[in-house]
Amino acid sequence: MAKLQLKFDEFYKAACYFEASLVVVAVLLGWLSDTNPFKNLYFSETAIAYGVLGTIPLFLMFLGLEKLQGHSVVTIKKMLLNTLGPGLHRYHWTDLLFLAAIAGISEEVLFRGVIQPWIESLWGISAGLVLSNIIFGLVHAVTPLYAVLATLVGIYFGLALDYGGDRNLLTPIIIHSLYDFLAFVALMRVYRASLETAIK
Repeated sequence: MAKLQLKFDEFYKAACYFEASLVVVAVLLGWLSDTNPFKNLYFSETAIAYGVLGTIPLFLMFLGLEKLQGHSVVTIKKMLLNTLGPGLHRYHWTDLLFLAAIAGISEEVLFRGVIQPWIESLWGISAGLVLSNIIFGLVHAVTPLYAVLATLVGIYFGLALDYGGDRNLLTPIIIHSLYDFLAFVALMRVYRASLETAIK
């Protein structure tokens, strides 16, 4: 049991370290491309409000997908439960929020802070939005459908970057972090319920 608990702890720590390391990747890539990852990141109450409101349609999509029973969707749900469930279900919601915040900040700094503006500077705004998020989708390609969904979600984050007319990385960071947190909580509830059912 002690070894099992250690495995759970290692999964959580590894996830936190991996996500945090993406900031280092963003800084290095920014240096190579002469792109400041934090140029468009600043505090704004409007950006926070857009971020919170922008999370709602994304999470509603997540809940809608939970109701679908197609083979590809079921495969994704099982994969997420089997991957995240055992490693995270013992943690408090504050731990899940911490992990979600690290993921939201680091991935947005990398993809919307460096990669998207870098491609924009080379081939234009549309190319920056599409190509950066194809890369985002490929990085998340645990299944073909998941890659497509991640690409679409990435485009949503990319559009949120400029929502309201002012480019602010804080908006997609908040959407990404809150969405991940809500998804983690929803997945953990399903996983814990499955454990209780198995015991009964």
